[in-house]
Amino acid sequence: MAAVSCLLSEDQFLCSICLNLFTDPVSTPCGHNFCKNCITDRWDVNYRCQCPLCKEAFTTRPDLRVNTLFSEMVAQFRQSAQQKASSSSEQQRSKPGEVPCDVCTGTKLKALKSCLVCLASYCETHLEAHLTASRLKRHQLIDPVKNLEGRMCTKHDKPLELFCKTDQTCVCTHCPALDHKTHEFVPLKVEYEEKKADLGKTDAEIQQMIQKRRLKVQEIKLSVKRSKVKTHMEVAEGVRVFSSLKQTVERGLKEVIKTIEEKHKRTQKQADAFIKELEQEISELMKRSTEVEQVSRSEDHVHLLQRFPSLKDAPPTKDWTYVNVRPPSFEGIVRIAVNQLEETLSEEMKKLLVESKLRKVQQYAVDVALDPDTAHPELFLSHDGKQVNHVDIEKNLPDNPERFSHYNFVLGKQSFSSGRFYFEVQVKGKPKWNLGVARESINRKGLITMTPEDGYWTIWLRNGNEYKALAAPSVRLSLKSPPQKVGVFVDYEEGLVSFYDVDAAALIYSFTGCSFTEKLFPFFSPCRNDGGENSAPLIISRVNKTA
Repeated sequence: MAAVSCLLSEDQFLCSICLNLFTDPVSTPCGHNFCKNCITDRWDVNYRCQCPLCKEAFTTRPDLRVNTLFSEMVAQFRQSAQQKASSSSEQQRSKPGEVPCDVCTGTKLKALKSCLVCLASYCETHLEAHLTASRLKRHQLIDPVKNLEGRMCTKHDKPLELFCKTDQTCVCTHCPALDHKTHEFVPLKVEYEEKKADLGKTDAEIQQMIQKRRLKVQEIKLSVKRSKVKTHMEVAEGVRVFSSLKQTVERGLKEVIKTIEEKHKRTQKQADAFIKELEQEISELMKRSTEVEQVSRSEDHVHLLQRFPSLKDAPPTKDWTYVNVRPPSFEGIVRIAVNQLEETLSEEMKKLLVESKLRKVQQYAVDVALDPDTAHPELFLSHDGKQVNHVDIEKNLPDNPERFSHYNFVLGKQSFSSGRFYFEVQVKGKPKWNLGVARESINRKGLITMTPEDGYWTIWLRNGNEYKALAAPSVRLSLKSPPQKVGVFVDYEEGLVSFYDVDAAALIYSFTGCSFTEKLFPFFSPCRNDGGENSAPLIISRVNKTA
């Protein structure tokens, strides 16, 4: 019998009324099997006794008999199914929050699917009939859900199969004729596909929003990383500046202490000299006292009378009545030292602040090379485009619109229309030069006025010691020492052009409040060589960036 039951499929052990495994199966006279309660309840409701499968009608209610062989087969199949379910129960047992199987008795297994026709959820074992039985394959299966009763119309107790677009709600097939007259209806699947497409668009928008926020997270993280780097740089710069100021204060303190101690040493030296002289006189007096005492004790009358003339007077000594050693006066020493230190610190702070600023702007160093297409014909450019000087021979070059035709000027190849940039130029050994930046639309032919209004932001040197900023009007510059290397810094958005003495870490001059609307180019002029007196080249130097 076990072999026979193994050849039968599960749908052959399902009651056609309840669609579950037979419970107390009985046979009708026509030979069909049903659960005893299922067929009894069916005949109790209907006045006609009819087979639910073949529709054979019986004039009198048949006497239902138990099919012993079939009952044993069902029992064996049930036992086999339970053993199969038991072997996987640990893996398939329903957990809190999961949908349990509605058919399982005892331990509820996890449901794999819910049937919208049966309004029940099934585990793997009890779902098999819906996957194999032809009459059950037509049922609509979905992922397991709770509250399947919510998928039935509460008014008509029918499945929700339509969607009322007017009321935006799910309805059964009876609702249009009764409660939703004149409303627009579509099958659930049609509305499902439409809403699914809308959700797809929503999801795409959400994914785009997520991506934007992820990019913003990366942007913020990058900003924090840059902030951390800048923080370390600023801390290092602060330590450097304050350490330098601390050293200046310590030097001032040492000088004050040295001054005070030197005054004390002079007093000590004077006192030591007086004490030495006094001790010498004391020694002489003690020697005379000893001689006087010895002669006084003598019984030799002649000896005393002979020595008396030389002993009757004290030996010659210095009058110490008005000799004093006064403590040195320290009044005003600390105050004068503090005033001097204040001036020194003020100068040192100015120098350190400029040096700190220079270190920062050097971080914006760019690689600049000279543009031969703009160079005056009497200028000689090195092959690498880093040096320029004036020669007396004018080369035969095409007079293109970019070339300067009247003055010994040349521009850099690189242009800048935003941000910040910095470059350095060696001017060592030159009694004349021009440096700065110029806008793209400057006049390059004939006479040129070099002012910001005309597109030039430059400084120059003439006669070896006359420095000017070519503003309007020009500004004479007073420099402590002639710069050997000049740094040029531009902040396009800020409207700032600054010039630095690189070696002295000093600010030479700044053009402020500039309004830049065009491309800016580095500007150079070595001026004429003046018979060799100004033959040294202008050299674009490699910037030594200081961390």
